[in-house]
This record gives sequence, C-alpha cells and structure tokens, in this order.
Amino acid sequence: MPNRLSDKRVFITGAAQGIGRAIAEAFAAEDARLFLVDRDESVLAQTATELKAKGAILGHQATDITDAAAIKAAIAEADKQIGSLNALVNNAGVNVFAEPLQSTDEEWQRCFDINLKGAWNCCRSVLPQMIDNGGGVILNIASTHAFTIIPHTFPYPLAKHALLGMTKSLGIEYASKNVRVNALAPGYVATQKVVDYWNSFPDPEKAKAETMKLHPGGRIATPEEIAMAAVFMISDECPFMNATCLTVDGGLSVMQHQ
Repeated sequence: MPNRLSDKRVFITGAAQGIGRAIAEAFAAEDARLFLVDRDESVLAQTATELKAKGAILGHQATDITDAAAIKAAIAEADKQIGSLNALVNNAGVNVFAEPLQSTDEEWQRCFDINLKGAWNCCRSVLPQMIDNGGGVILNIASTHAFTIIPHTFPYPLAKHALLGMTKSLGIEYASKNVRVNALAPGYVATQKVVDYWNSFPDPEKAKAETMKLHPGGRIATPEEIAMAAVFMISDECPFMNATCLTVDGGLSVMQHQ
C-alpha cells in the first residue's frame, strides 16, 4: 500500500523549525516530495540536511514570503527540483501582541505582511499551475485566534480572522477547478514561540502553569500532533473537505467560553 502522500509535491513555508519542521518531517515519512522555504537560511539548511539524511526528497530556498517576486521565483525553483506543485502549506507566521491603543503602525504592518499577505503571495503564485494541472490542495495554518479573542493580543487575531476568510473565499472560488483550500487551527503548541510568549511575563513559570490550566487535558499540543492533522488534510482521505477549518487545540476554544 503506498504511503498517504506519495503523489504530493508540497511547498511548505516557515519550514525550518517548530510546526513547519514537524509538518515537513511527517510529510516526508509519507513519501511526499517537499520544497521548504524559510527566512532563516542557516536553520533551514540544517533542517534540509537532516531530513535528506533520513531519505526525504526535497529542495529548499531561503525566502521572505512577504516578497511576492521572491515567492514566485521560489515556486519556479520548486517546479524544477520536485516537479509541478499540487500542494501548499502556508505555515509561516509571527506573533504580534499588544493592547490595541498601544499597537504601532509598524507592528500592524508586520503582522499583516507575514500572517496574511505572505500566505496570499504563495496562494496566487501556486494556484495557476494547480488549476492548469487539474487540481491541488492548499492548507493555511491559522490559529484559534481566528475565531476567539484573547485580550492584549491585537492585531494578531485580526490577521488570523482574515486568513480564515481568505481560506473560505479561495475554497469556494476554485472548488470547480478541483482545488481544495482549508485551514488548520492549533491552539497552544510547544514551540519556541510559546516559550518566548511565557518569557515575556514577569514570572514565566506562572504564565506556563496558567496556560496549562486552560486546557481540559492539562497540557498543550506537540508540533507532531499538529503535523498529523496536516497529513490528513493534505492527503486524499478528505476529498470533500473544502473551505473550512479543522481545530486541533485539545478543547481549549471550548473551555474558554464556559
């Protein structure tokens, strides 16, 4: 029996570490061909080397997703190295948290450039070839911030709400072209970003403990658990899933409303 992603040629952003790396590892284990991009050239190269040593078939290129021309060039390079793309994972993102009236124009621009514009740059560069080739699948890594609001996290939830809107819009627009567009919404995940968030508080250990209490199971997700959901959503196991969002947060977003 072939592996679940043996026919997938996938472009993954923010792939050097955290959730992006976990997705790349999980996809490689299912025989997908990968093209990895990230702004951090040295960490990306190390990740690519380690995955290749495990037998992964992949290419990689340091790329800023906010640069539309650079993304177009990276996708052209991906076509040369792994073949015409039929899958995209928009994983790259950045936390930009503030109280609304204390948020700066620079923070606003950075938040939307990376979390929304970057994803759109990738979508509009890869969609034409997906349509020409008879179909494909796009997965946008959103967040529970896409449908819940935590005080003092402005403007991040706005960008993630918009990313979810873009997911639905593109999914409806190109469904007749056999292109599925979905989102995956993690809650807290054990990545360096979350550690940095805890460390932004006067008492990081207290902040960590409070985060754990928000979850019915008393823990947060591992990157590998998010990656397993991504495998399912990119695979052909959910052919009628389109223009929707799968939440993988251990019940966090339900608990928050009790």
